[in-house]
Amino acid sequence: VAGRPAREIEHAVVSAGGAAAELRSPEEWAAHPQGAAVASLPLVSLEPVGAAPKRTFFYSDRPMGGVRVLELTHVLAGPVAGRVLAAHGADVLHVGAAHLPRVEALVRDTGQGKRSTFVALDTEGGRARLKKLISRADVLVQSFRPGALERIGFGPAELAELRPGLVIADLSAYGWEGPWARRRGFDSLVQMSNGMAFGAEEPSPLPVQALDHATGWLAAAAVMTAVHRQLVDGGTWRARLSLAGTGRWLDSLGRKDPAGAEVDYSDLMEDADSGYGRLTRVRMAGGLPGAQPHWDFGTRLPGVDKPTWTP
Repeated sequence: VAGRPAREIEHAVVSAGGAAAELRSPEEWAAHPQGAAVASLPLVSLEPVGAAPKRTFFYSDRPMGGVRVLELTHVLAGPVAGRVLAAHGADVLHVGAAHLPRVEALVRDTGQGKRSTFVALDTEGGRARLKKLISRADVLVQSFRPGALERIGFGPAELAELRPGLVIADLSAYGWEGPWARRRGFDSLVQMSNGMAFGAEEPSPLPVQALDHATGWLAAAAVMTAVHRQLVDGGTWRARLSLAGTGRWLDSLGRKDPAGAEVDYSDLMEDADSGYGRLTRVRMAGGLPGAQPHWDFGTRLPGVDKPTWTP
């Protein structure tokens, strides 16, 4: 492998259905057709995809109280979005697959305030169960490979028909336009593609998944905005975000000297019970007057809940 050009290896892996990325400089990415496509897209796309009457929700002490969020995501941006929405009062049900590998540290971190279930979407019964869940959901957050849900009958048009008034949040690696629109990827690969990992003596991703975390927070904000639009104007809404788009936005903010970035975060931590035992976690950031975000319970073990909504 070491003797082959990086672009050749990237092409071979992607052609075989895998995920890989050549290390590019920011200038190379800007000149790349997908880099140009990402530059032409908004950071967040929010648009109606169907007609529907306005919804009403019961009064709650938090803005997302009474809102049912179905989270069809894996690591990491989607689970971050669901965690934020749960802190703001949403009933979040994370749907995973029993056979998929999990990074337990990330599950413990992002599972706060959510219920967790398994649904086998490769079976007819599993797809029927998902259809039933969507028919009673208010929000769907999904980070499947672009086109994957459409192939099993859950594209935007089908979702709008199944659940008029649904808010859909689609998260992808490289955006929804351009030659890589359907390419699978994850944070570290996008950092390689767009030049974030470029410039060090040895190529390496950032020590944290900055694109995932930032995209998750942006997705939660987009969902809350879309829920408000639905309450005011009605309609079925679709928000679209990408790791590459978030990377472009973060890069536009400039960079700080790492030597000045050390902070004391001890006062931001708290202890909480979970399915893993007692955990120390980062408190939910931010707040609203009279509506302080918090999680109603700690992280539950993967798949322990039934694939149903709470009454």
